[in-house]
Amino acid sequence: MMENPPELTQTIGLTGAVAYAGATWDWHRLHYDPAYASERRLDSPVVDGQMLGALLARQVLDHLGSGAFLRTLDFRLKSMVSVGEMVRCTAEIASSEEVDGGMLVTFSQRITVGDRSIIDGARAQVFVPAAEPGAAK
Repeated sequence: MMENPPELTQTIGLTGAVAYAGATWDWHRLHYDPAYASERRLDSPVVDGQMLGALLARQVLDHLGSGAFLRTLDFRLKSMVSVGEMVRCTAEIASSEEVDGGMLVTFSQRITVGDRSIIDGARAQVFVPAAEPGAAK
């Protein structure tokens, strides 16, 4: 029986936000410039929503191993995350089914910051290939 992934927590600092902006070529100042955020009456820059999606993907893929392949990821942001806040990702298996060549596992995921719900009801669908005969487990 497959277990649910462990909780993933991460504080997203300014350095991480800038590195993510560089990796994705998404240089909107709202994600890394404290003065720009302040001009818009925000306490700090805002974490890019795609970065939160990357955390959801990382949580399930790290749990299932290097052969796992993310097929779909669907989520909707309910609230912003400020740079410097710690996010908590939780996941549970919603369904699993045998398919040609392996298993298709669907997860229900959530992200919170303290008591605040950031993402609720995210769905990740992951293909896990069957082990090769004689492969180490």
